[in-house]
Amino acid sequence: MPENSTEVTAAGIARLAGVGRAAVSNWRRRHADFPKPVGGTETSPSFALPEVEQWLRDQGKLAEVPLRERVWQQLAGHPAGAVPALVHAGCALLLLRKSPTVWPEITAVSDERMAGVLSLALNDVLAACFGPAAEAGRAVHTPSRAELLPSIPLLRGVAELAAETGARQTFEFLLGRQLDANPRQYTLTPPGLAELMAALVETGKQPVRTVLDPAAGTGALLRAVGRPTALYAQETDPDLAALTALRLALLADPDDRCALAVRTGDTLRADAFPRLAADAVLCHPPFNERNWGHDELAYDPRWEYGFPARTESELAWVQHALAHLREGGTAVLLMPPAAASRRSGRRIRADLLRRGALRAVVALPAGAAPPYGIPLHLWVLRKPGSGLHPSPELLLVDAAEPAESPSAGPAAAAPSGGRDRLDWQAVHSAVLDAWQSFEDRGEGGDERAGTGGSGRADRTDPGHPLGVRPGVSRAVPVIELLDDDVDLAPARHLPPPAAAGGPAELIRVRERLTETLGLTGTLTPPAVTLSAPAHWPLTTVGELARAGALQLRTGGSGTGPVPVLTEHDVLASTAPSGSLPVDGPPEEPVLVEPGDVVVPVLGGGSVARVVDDATAGAALGRNLQLLRPDPAALDPWFLAGFLRGTANNRQASSYASTATRLDARRLQLPRLPLAEQQRYGERFRALAEFEDALRLAGRLGGQLVQGMYDGLTDGTVAPK
Repeated sequence: MPENSTEVTAAGIARLAGVGRAAVSNWRRRHADFPKPVGGTETSPSFALPEVEQWLRDQGKLAEVPLRERVWQQLAGHPAGAVPALVHAGCALLLLRKSPTVWPEITAVSDERMAGVLSLALNDVLAACFGPAAEAGRAVHTPSRAELLPSIPLLRGVAELAAETGARQTFEFLLGRQLDANPRQYTLTPPGLAELMAALVETGKQPVRTVLDPAAGTGALLRAVGRPTALYAQETDPDLAALTALRLALLADPDDRCALAVRTGDTLRADAFPRLAADAVLCHPPFNERNWGHDELAYDPRWEYGFPARTESELAWVQHALAHLREGGTAVLLMPPAAASRRSGRRIRADLLRRGALRAVVALPAGAAPPYGIPLHLWVLRKPGSGLHPSPELLLVDAAEPAESPSAGPAAAAPSGGRDRLDWQAVHSAVLDAWQSFEDRGEGGDERAGTGGSGRADRTDPGHPLGVRPGVSRAVPVIELLDDDVDLAPARHLPPPAAAGGPAELIRVRERLTETLGLTGTLTPPAVTLSAPAHWPLTTVGELARAGALQLRTGGSGTGPVPVLTEHDVLASTAPSGSLPVDGPPEEPVLVEPGDVVVPVLGGGSVARVVDDATAGAALGRNLQLLRPDPAALDPWFLAGFLRGTANNRQASSYASTATRLDARRLQLPRLPLAEQQRYGERFRALAEFEDALRLAGRLGGQLVQGMYDGLTDGTVAPK
């Protein structure tokens, strides 16, 4: 085995071969020639990747390792660690993009020679992108020959993959895999939130050319800005700073003249851009930090609106952002909801309001960003100036609970909050419409409208005064907020929404509930006929797959504009609600077809969904497995029905430290003729229709009950 050969774990072997980890364990037990561990621990051993690849080929279990999988395994098993390897890959991709004609000359030599030549070539490219190597705090240092030597096989593969998919897409794929493999190590800003924050600073009439992110993380916020002329970023973690710098450099078009400055260091204690006055600041700061520099920074000139308390680190970031704006520049910060109401921050909040620096507070749905269980806020700020008049109002927006239509069917009643289940289009529309209307009105509109007086009708809600959308948004006079608490939580100042859309909507919900309850009565299964337990000959899904009676596919990859059938959609029996990335590596998603049976692999629940014509064409999401039966051999409803048996699921489930995982190959089915399968299938189909009707009745009943409570308490429904 070559020295410093890439190692791979059992999970990596399973990914290479397209099987479960249990299959890898079986191979180790049953085959004496299976490669021996070369590292890791007794409970989590690692194996030499070249030996594993050769063994899989010899056994006929792998014709060829996909290039992108081989590159990822080389990166994940790099002797120096995945992050340094990813930085080396990003540097090589940057060179490949900036100087494509140089790369063939560099690679046409031995690995040892290539490492030395590559280090010299990278020094020039990195200096051109990020400044001289001696510049203090430069995020990406030039790797030496010794550092690059173990990475040469990886870099050759990275260049080969870039030739297929593009340099930027290759880096995004590898970075995405690294982030997915270490979810607790990074605090991410989801793309939907990053796009919303960028849109808020780009809605003004002044162009946004220079943008700063003082807590850059993985660069998601700056990545969402459209065609700036200069990007500035600072990040405390050196590894993240390097990855962000490379990501942003690879994002820019080769013909763009966008300047890029990414620095490493503690932003509050050691500001890398002390004299910068940017057009916009975007920031997802760390929350609830006690050790942010309170003692050392007591007399810092940035505290123009008051010295933040030790527990108010977020207000320190707010003032840091304002200090780096030009007059009239806009900042958008993601904030914990407590920052809007903690008593320790009320004086700073009051001064931000009096001087017109704080323009809007937006409550987001839970699940918008980590921590996912909390409905976070966005603060929109504007740098006051001599030629600017302080706004007499503050825009408050509550997008935490987007309205749902109970008449839109089961899909409309799906939970709106939660990670990976947000309707970002609805959130963007609610927030940006309110902000644009508020901005337009601030340029000469009726300033009395926010108090509920006469004025132009709000274009987003013609029935209410300008600036007011009950339960959604309101322009609140600053004087109303300057009390003892200076509480800026939107929900406490917004007019309540009409109960479930108003009394007329309640009537429609009640009528539909009555209709649905009548349907459940007709769908109720007939009287049960008891019989002795059956003793059928059994087979497994794995055996049927090997015999060609069905195909097994797993979801979670691909790019494109098609909707995604998510795990939540299957569990809740709703329409596909997810989406695929549009700029990742080109990979064909698994598209579902009518008659497919989709099974969640996590949670150990007995759920199986048969794909209908309305769902067909959607992409299969993560943590889902698809069973595509041959209609000449298997009835799909028969298959789905027997997969839902409780005993069947218990037998096919395994237990990890925090979750139950279903191995679909171990699920059992009786061997029955197709005609008998179809007889069972009809009964299973009827049960599924009954279950859907019960689920819809439950949702409509909940809406009716809550709507009645709301109507009775706000006076829109009379008690009689």
